[in-house]
This record gives sequence, structure tokens and C-alpha cells, in this order.
Amino acid sequence: MISVSVPLSGEITDGVHSLTQRVYYEDTDFSGAVYHARYLHFMERARTDYLRCLGVEQSALFETSDEGLAFMVHRMEIDFKAPARMDDIVTVRTRTEKAGGAKMILEQEILRDDRLLIAARVVIAVVNRSGRPRRLPETLASQFLGQA
Repeated sequence: MISVSVPLSGEITDGVHSLTQRVYYEDTDFSGAVYHARYLHFMERARTDYLRCLGVEQSALFETSDEGLAFMVHRMEIDFKAPARMDDIVTVRTRTEKAGGAKMILEQEILRDDRLLIAARVVIAVVNRSGRPRRLPETLASQFLGQA
């Protein structure tokens, strides 16, 4: 029996969040490689757990008494370097490059062991409940930049 001692939501070390995930049959295409769109799922989970590890509750931000706050992917650039395959254990690393104004820029990587499989740059729009841009509060920006 394999025992893993990694926290369910991953962990942050030196400003980088790491989330370990297994590749399942449902993630692969007919060739046995991970289908390209499934990497988006892996990265979304990692971004969500990154927030969780920072102590940020997305539902609470959205329901704040003022205009609310939410995050939406605005732009994503992805470089596919090598495929992951069924049963691989991959690690998604996420770090904040920029947080301020009405956007954040996150860098994400997916690795198998030490081999880089995917490199992505994600621009996140900060919006209110109506989907209109709003400023990221400075206290929240500081959390993302590891200054809180």
C-alpha cells in the first residue's frame, strides 16, 4: 500500500504552491497521453487549492457585503513540452508573478518528477459579482505576493 503524506490541498514553499495529482484513464485520449484540455483541469484545481492554502475563500469573497469579488481567467498561454500518461504522478506548481489593479498574473508548471511537461502563464481578471472589473484589495494582493 502506497502512503502519501502530501496535504490534500497541496502546500506552499518559498512562494510556490505545489499540488500533486494522479493521471487517470479519463484524462487520456486514444493514444494513452493526457488530452490537451485536461491540463486546464489540473491547473484550475491547483489555482483553487493555491487560494485555499493562502487562506482565501472564494465563496466568501464573492458574497462580501460590498460589490463582491471573483477571479476569471482572461488569457492563458500554454507550452506543451511533453505528454503525461495514465498513472503518472504529476505536480502542478503555481506562483504569483503580479497581483494588483484589476488583474493577477500566475505562472504554472506541470511536472512529472523533474521533467517539465507544461508551462503556462495565466492572466486572471478581478471582477465584481456583475462581472465588471474591480481592483484587487491591497491586503489580498499582499497575500498573493507573499508579503502578508
